[in-house]
Amino acid sequence: MESKTIILIFLLIVSLTIVTISVRVPLLPIIEDNHENPSNNDPLLLFDTSNYGKLQLNNGLAKTPQMGWNSWNFFACNINETVIKETADALLSTGLAKLGYTYVNIDDCWSASKRNSKGGLVPDPKTFPSGIKALADYIHEKGLKLGIYSDAGVFTCQVRPGSLYYENGDAELFASWGVDYLKYDNCYNLGIKPVKRYPPMREALSATGRMIFYSLSEWGVDDPALWAGKVGNSWRTTDDINDTWASMTTIADLNDKWASYAGPGGWNDPDMLEVGNGGMTYQEYRAHFSIWALMKAPLLIGCDVRNMTAETMEILGNEEVIAVNQDPLGIQGRKVFLEGADNCSQVWAGPLSGNRLVVAFWNRCQQAVIITAKWETLGLHPATSVSVRDLWEHEDVLGNVNGTFGVEVDSHDCKLYVFTPTSTLHVRM
Repeated sequence: MESKTIILIFLLIVSLTIVTISVRVPLLPIIEDNHENPSNNDPLLLFDTSNYGKLQLNNGLAKTPQMGWNSWNFFACNINETVIKETADALLSTGLAKLGYTYVNIDDCWSASKRNSKGGLVPDPKTFPSGIKALADYIHEKGLKLGIYSDAGVFTCQVRPGSLYYENGDAELFASWGVDYLKYDNCYNLGIKPVKRYPPMREALSATGRMIFYSLSEWGVDDPALWAGKVGNSWRTTDDINDTWASMTTIADLNDKWASYAGPGGWNDPDMLEVGNGGMTYQEYRAHFSIWALMKAPLLIGCDVRNMTAETMEILGNEEVIAVNQDPLGIQGRKVFLEGADNCSQVWAGPLSGNRLVVAFWNRCQQAVIITAKWETLGLHPATSVSVRDLWEHEDVLGNVNGTFGVEVDSHDCKLYVFTPTSTLHVRM
């Protein structure tokens, strides 16, 4: 009888111990994705990292998305060495360089219309009379980096010489000039598949011994996210952007599909920023910048930084939004909730380091709406409490929010917040 009592007491103690054991539950579960119907996502199936870092080119570059400036969106072919130098100066004088915008990238039209007698590329003597080496030296003296442009075809898109079949010589030339970045386009490609045309330049760049960021401008035609991570540091997932609301929103949706393939070393590229070029409103540009930052897209300024408005500088210079883009966790945020006419009320979100979450409330409707995110929509455990910081107003909004968070958003605007956990969650087993 006594032994039975002892056994019963022992079993009781064990059972009580098991009942009171608590385990930490991740506030932001990161498992896999269900893009087919984001409004009905299982909260534990939001932020797919199944391809995270699996393919990335390990050349020591692109630990975070590239930041800088590119000449095409504003200047197109109307470039010269003076414009490039003055842009570098403006990046410094405005403080943008200190915020991370360090690549000064020359796009198409820098070269002469023909190669020289030895088969080498030649800078256009009218617009770049000092040569690219002298320009690179000027850029480097400013503490910045120089990017250049070529094409994985026989011609560039503006019918200058391309680098197809000239990869080794061109890569050596770029390295000798001190180039730090190559944007490699997709025109006049002879119908050869991109998966065959882009690796030779990667190998040629690597053989130079110089660390050169390799940006594939393949336009998403052959789903480069599926293969380009072994080839370049970023890859275009879409056609060219233009300075319109329709173009920007369409491209954001297309890029969202490939979220699981981005990560340190290689990034999805929905094309360069149009902020400040005049085709969209302040609210639309703010949405553009917010979503590009959340998507871990390259932040390549496309306006004339020598003549920016205060509103343009306010957007491009927002340190808190830039920090979202440059967060070391490096997980691309994505669309997690849609409602309203044509799904125009949207919530986009993504994990950040420190167990935080960035959340964008994006109004693509024609009128102001209230957008609400429920915790299950965001993949948060229902008992989690968070503090909420507004990244555009630069202020803490609420201290202990639980269950849902909603906000009114003007038409075509975007509110951007960081949620930081304020409670340690334990679950009884």
